[in-house]
Amino acid sequence: MADETGDRNAHEGGPPACLVTGASGYIGGRLVPELLDAGYRVRCLVRTPRKLRDHPWAGRVEIVQGDVTDPDSVARAMDGMDVAYYLVHALGTGRDFERTDRRAARVFGEQAHRAGVERLVYLGGLTPAGVPEHELSPHLRSRAEVGRILLDSGVPTAVLRAAVIIGSGSASFEMLRYLTERLPVMVTPRWVRTRIQPVAVRDVLRVLVGCATLPRDVNRAFDVGGPEVLTYLDMMQRYAAAAGLPKRMILRVPVLTPGLSSHWVGLVTPVPAAIARPLTESLRHEVVCHENDIERYVPSPPGHPLGLDRALALALQRIREAQVVTRWSSAAVPGAPSDPLPTDPDWAGGSLYTDVREREADVPPEALWRVVEGIGGENGWYSFPLAWAVRGWLDRLAGGVGLRRGRRDARRLRVGDSLDFWRVEEIERGRLLRLRAEMRLPGLAWLEMRVDDGDGGVRYRQRALFHPRGLLGHLYWWSVSPFHAVVFGGMARNIVRAAARNQDDGRPHDHDPTPSGHPTSH
Repeated sequence: MADETGDRNAHEGGPPACLVTGASGYIGGRLVPELLDAGYRVRCLVRTPRKLRDHPWAGRVEIVQGDVTDPDSVARAMDGMDVAYYLVHALGTGRDFERTDRRAARVFGEQAHRAGVERLVYLGGLTPAGVPEHELSPHLRSRAEVGRILLDSGVPTAVLRAAVIIGSGSASFEMLRYLTERLPVMVTPRWVRTRIQPVAVRDVLRVLVGCATLPRDVNRAFDVGGPEVLTYLDMMQRYAAAAGLPKRMILRVPVLTPGLSSHWVGLVTPVPAAIARPLTESLRHEVVCHENDIERYVPSPPGHPLGLDRALALALQRIREAQVVTRWSSAAVPGAPSDPLPTDPDWAGGSLYTDVREREADVPPEALWRVVEGIGGENGWYSFPLAWAVRGWLDRLAGGVGLRRGRRDARRLRVGDSLDFWRVEEIERGRLLRLRAEMRLPGLAWLEMRVDDGDGGVRYRQRALFHPRGLLGHLYWWSVSPFHAVVFGGMARNIVRAAARNQDDGRPHDHDPTPSGHPTSH
């Protein structure tokens, strides 16, 4: 793994080189190993390189730190590349996200042209035929504009337009899954009758890889979809059948605005309203493929593209086997802080409140670490479950991610993983887990858990830190500090107890949160 790269001559005669943006996201994190397996050399442009550190393929790629809106870092990343994948968008970064998308696409196209890149590949959204662009949702409108900018860049570009992507961990799949599982009787908006053409994530990845070898004279958009056209209502019933659930009773209401729909989805599913809104807005119009020309260049192997039932079965199998490689929450929440933890004891950045708890642990350090790394998700937070649940619901009501994002993997964490309303900022396996809060707060917050193994025995150290923003931030800390003894004190005590209990029971891989509490929202 390298932080900088050489010029084009460094790889002439070797395997083609591909630049992947969005490698820490849902599609990008799955595309990289597919490209590597296909024999390509891969470089990743990421804002935070450490987010890729724990991926199994991290040692096989080059990494350039930067941002798609920064011409200099994009130029460094483009140097010597044959193909560049554009898999990022600024959705949810604020009211100006369309402007940000526009600027980033222009930078990407211009730098690709200057570097002599031979092919751009962009994954966008399927837009409805015959609908004026001004009537589209801002999400789809921006996706369409980005595609046009890249097509006009002077670099041969393939714009892939997909509708609903079905795969373990995708936002569309999670929305479908939780709506169907949690509501046997549903009052739904009229978009459940909209015709759509879902596509399996495996087929999307297959086509993305195949686009790297398109002829140079191909510069156009392609519709990408599965073999079936059906309504969202059909998809819910088909999911119920695939999951072994009874047929769902669905009552349709004539009107439910995108805003109300997104909040409804946000309350029922782990997908927050900020992400649910573009998904529901995209379902206002029929999104069906009007051509299948990509087959001329990237022919489907036997059995592909996958039908919905097969795509659902594979996604459910991945979930049961805990083999979810990436999730919709793999990418950082828009607007989340990116500054590192102020670890310097003499940090001069302003007030820094801390809550420190320590406990002796009469267990081997690896037993204690297993409980620490298994925290959150289905295993809970080992203290006052009602308090965690209420905090999660308050965050959802404020438009945040809430507590229900859960975990990608029940036992293993990696840097960049979402963990309920936290994100893994650092992990030193066996020693340290540092989480950064992504809930709505008037400041920045972290939670550190350490396992120290010294001559004096094993000690669990826990530290909560809060950097307030303005007067409201200070008031927030002092208003919640009376509850810290219950929440954080109980957490430290119960983590140590859980490690001892698991050790006594001979269950070293169990993470039993009882009696420390399991969040009721899971």
